Parts: sequence; C-alpha cells; structure tokens
Amino acid sequence: MTQRKASKGNDSKAIGYIRVSTTEQHLGPDAQRAAMDSWCAANGVELVAVYTDHGISGRAAIDKRPALIDAINAIAEHSAGVLLVQKRDRLARDITNAVLIDTMAAKNGAAVITTEGETSDANDPNSFLQRALKDVLAQYEALQIAARTRAALAVKKSRGERVGQVPFGHKLAADGVHLVEHDSEQRVIGLVQALRADGLSLRAITARLNDDDVPARGKKWHTTTVARLVARAAA
Repeated sequence: MTQRKASKGNDSKAIGYIRVSTTEQHLGPDAQRAAMDSWCAANGVELVAVYTDHGISGRAAIDKRPALIDAINAIAEHSAGVLLVQKRDRLARDITNAVLIDTMAAKNGAAVITTEGETSDANDPNSFLQRALKDVLAQYEALQIAARTRAALAVKKSRGERVGQVPFGHKLAADGVHLVEHDSEQRVIGLVQALRADGLSLRAITARLNDDDVPARGKKWHTTTVARLVARAAA
C-alpha cells in the first residue's frame, strides 16, 4: 500500500529547527532564533515550536538528530505548513540528508523555508539550482573542516602530543601535553601480544586478564579493548 502525501499544512504556522555543531559556535542558537523571529514577524507567521540539536554535525544521520525528528513530527501535530531554518546548512551539510529532510517535511505537510526566503517547494529551474548549489557548498565546507581537523590531529600525533583520549600504554608527561610510556601498561600490552602469539583467541586473552586480576582502566577487561590493543600492535 503506497503512503499518501499529507495535505499541505497551514502556511501561517511554522516549526523552527536550530542546529549548532561544536565547530560552528558563531552560528549559535540565539542568532538562529532571532533570525526566525524576525522572519515570522515580517511574514505574519506564528512560530509555534522550536527544536534545537546541540553539538550535532550537519553530516550526522537523521536518526542521530533527535530534535530534528521531533521538529518533523511536530509539523503534522500542529498542522504547520513551514519547517523554518536560518540557512540551508542548518538543515544539513550532506546533500542526501538535505533532500531526505525536504521530502520528510513535505510528507508531513510542510515546505522547508529559510529566513533568507528560500523554499523547498519552489521547483522552478532557478530555485532548484540555488538550493542544490547551497547544499553542495554546505557539504564541501563540512569536508574542508574535517580535512583540516585530520591534518591538525596528524601534526599533533607526529609531535607526540595528546590526541583525544590517552591511549592505553601511555600517560601524559609532566607538561600535560606530550605522551610518555606507562611502564605497567606497556607490560600488559607485551603480555597480550605474547598470549596472541601463542594462539589464544581474543575472548581467551580477555578471560585470562580478568582471571589474573591484571589491572584495567575500567572495572574489567573487555574483548573489544583487547582487540584494539592487538590491532595497534599489528599496525
């Protein structure tokens, strides 16, 4: 049975969606909300609800963005005809996700509209091209950010500086920046390597470490932790 497209909601009602990632704090929730309030006041639209995803990348899968899902569901609940965002890149920094969100909003009866006046149900050639270009640019910028982050982390790692969580077998040096070997944890790594060389499975090694009360960073050893140690040693 095919799903029927929902009838168009009331264009005088809007659901607002705000997204703030950890790398884009200049696009904070207050600024996005202010832009929405101004747009609604200028266009005679009631902003009936606003949902905010904090610290969420625009490339994150839709099911990893709870506020976005709530916003889409609220469209039908309030019979709203507008899903309002400040800019297209607040919707997504992934072309596929952007199109999918447009489709999900439309099925619930709303068009995605930005405070700059773009609308997802304007399908004339120029509007389509402008939306597509902005979605492509948003993904391009996200890829640039990711590339710069990887490069910066690679430089830090090459200098022996901490990158994220301190890996097992190391500890922070007195300067609080560089890593030095943790003697007792290095001995554990050596033991894991020796047991693996003797043909023990990851599960057997894990059981051996726990049975012998070998100190772990958590309460006990887990197979996934042992697997990571083995993989690091083989790299």
